[in-house]
Amino acid sequence: MFLKQLDIHNGDELIRSINFHLGLNLIIDETDSENHQDSGNNVGKTTVLRLIDFCLGGEGKNIYKDPEFENKSNTEVEIFLTQNDIVITLILKEDLELESSEEIKIRRNFLKYSSKIQEINDEPIDNKNFHLQLKELIFKSSDRKPSFRQIISKNIRDEKNKLTNTVKVLHTTVTKEEYEALYLFWLGINLDDADRKQKILAQKKIEENLQRRLRRDFNLSQIQQSQIVLQRNILELEEKKNSFNLNENYREDLTRLDEIKSQINKISSSLNRLNLRRELIIESKEDLEKDKSHIDTEKIKNLYSDAKALIPNLQKTFEQTLSFHNKMVDEKFKYITEELPQINDEIQILEKGLSSLIISEKKLSSQLKKAGALEDLEKIIKELNTSYERKGSLDEKQSLWENSINKVESLETELELINQGILSKEGLIEQRVAEFNKYFSEISNKLYGELFILSTDKTDRAYELNISSISGNLGTGKKKGQIAAFDLAYIQFADSEGIECLHFILHDQIETVHGNQILNLINEVIGDINCQYIAPILKDKLPSEFDFSEYIILTLSQDEKLFKL
Repeated sequence: MFLKQLDIHNGDELIRSINFHLGLNLIIDETDSENHQDSGNNVGKTTVLRLIDFCLGGEGKNIYKDPEFENKSNTEVEIFLTQNDIVITLILKEDLELESSEEIKIRRNFLKYSSKIQEINDEPIDNKNFHLQLKELIFKSSDRKPSFRQIISKNIRDEKNKLTNTVKVLHTTVTKEEYEALYLFWLGINLDDADRKQKILAQKKIEENLQRRLRRDFNLSQIQQSQIVLQRNILELEEKKNSFNLNENYREDLTRLDEIKSQINKISSSLNRLNLRRELIIESKEDLEKDKSHIDTEKIKNLYSDAKALIPNLQKTFEQTLSFHNKMVDEKFKYITEELPQINDEIQILEKGLSSLIISEKKLSSQLKKAGALEDLEKIIKELNTSYERKGSLDEKQSLWENSINKVESLETELELINQGILSKEGLIEQRVAEFNKYFSEISNKLYGELFILSTDKTDRAYELNISSISGNLGTGKKKGQIAAFDLAYIQFADSEGIECLHFILHDQIETVHGNQILNLINEVIGDINCQYIAPILKDKLPSEFDFSEYIILTLSQDEKLFKL
C-alpha cells in the first residue's frame, strides 16, 4: 500500500489536500533555523506525519501535546481539533501507477461519542475492530498477534524510541515474546500460535506465583507425609469410637453429625481454595495497580530541561510513556480479573450452604449432649474431627499443588510444541535474514561505505534481531542513516518475497543526517526502490547543490501553518 492523499476538512471547508507521489516526498519548513522553535506544532511539518499515524489508528494526542511535557499543549491547535468538525481523510492505494488498483479510505475526527467519526471505506468501525480490519485489509492477516500498530511501528518514525532504535521500535514494556511474533511477521514467517504463546506465559506466571504462595506453608512432600501420619491417627481414633456401646438413636445421630461435619469440611476446603484464588487475583491486581506510576512532573521538570539541552529532539515525554504503560497495565488488569465475579458468586453460594450446615451441626451436638454422651467418647470425637479437618486442609493443599503442577506441565508442553514449531523454521528464518541483508548491506554501503548486517539471536525465551556494524557505535546522524537503510531494504525484501507491506516510510528529524548521506539516500529512494519516503525538513538544512523542487509536496512557514491558524 502507498500513500495517495491526505485531506483536512473543517466541516465542508477543505483546509489542506496533500498529494503523495512515488519516491521522495518533502514537507518543507521555510522558517529560518536560527529563529526556529523546537515545538512540534510550530508550523506543522511533523504534524503531517502524526495525522497519517492518527488515521492508521494512533491516538492523535501527540498532534497538540507538548513533546516534552504532557500537561502542556498547543492550546490553539487542541481547541481547533477537538471543538470543531475537523475530519482527517487518508487514502491508501495498492498501486499509484494503476488507476484501477484497490484503495482504502480512512476518515477520523477528534470528537467523542455520537459526534465521533471513524470509518474505513465509508463504513463506521468501532475501536475494537478498527486495527483488526486495517490489518486484514493491508496485510491480509486476521491473526491478533502481532497487532497492526506493532507491525507499522517502523514505518512511522516520529518519536524518540523509533528514531533511535532500528528494530526495537515498541514500548519499553513489550516482552521478548511479543517482539519475536513481530520479527517473524516482518520476515514473512507465519506463526499461528503467537497470541497463544503469550497467553500461555501469562497463565504459567500465575501458577508459579500460586506455588510460591503454597510453598510458604508446606511443600508437596511435607503435605504427603503429614497425610500419612494423620490417616494412621484417624484409623486408631475410629476404632476407639466404634468400641463404645451406645443406644441406636445416639449412634444414628452421631453418624448424621459425622456426615454434616464431613460436608462442612468439604465446603470449608472449597472455600479456602476459592478464597486463596481470589486473594491471588487481588494480589496480582494490586501489583498491577502499583505499576501505574504517578510522578509529580514538577519534580522532574529540571531533569527534562537538562535532558532537553543534551537531546534537543526529545519526542516522547515521561508522562506519555507512563500513560502508554498504564494502558498496557489496564489490559493485563482486565485479563487477570476476568474470573473474579464468578469466584465471588461461588463463594457466596458456598458460604450460604455452610451456614445452614453449621446450624444443623449445633442442633445435633446439643441433642447428643442431652442424651448423655460419655466424656471419653466426646474427647475421641473431638480429636477425630480435628484430625479430619487437618486432613481436609492438607487434601485441599495437595489438590492445589497437584493441579498447579499438572497445569504448569501442560502449559510447558504446549509451549515447547510452539517453540519447536518456531525452531523448525530456523532454516527459513536464516534464509529470509540473508535475503534481507542482500538489500540492507547494499544500501548501507552506498550511504556510508560500510556493511550493516541483520542477524538473529535465539534465546531461551524467543528469537531476537540484532544489527551489527564493523565500525562499532554509531553517531546520531549515522544511526538515522542506518534506520533509513533498514526501512528501505525492508520494502525491497518484502517485495522480493511477496510479503504484504506498507510501501511508505515517514521519517522525522532527517536534519541530523549529513548532507552527503541525504543525497545518497535520495538517490536510493528515487532509484530502484518502489517506495515513498516522506520527510519533514527545514529548508536551509537541504544540501544546496541539489534541486529539490520536484520532490516538495508541501511548503509551510510561520505565515502559512498546516491548519492555517
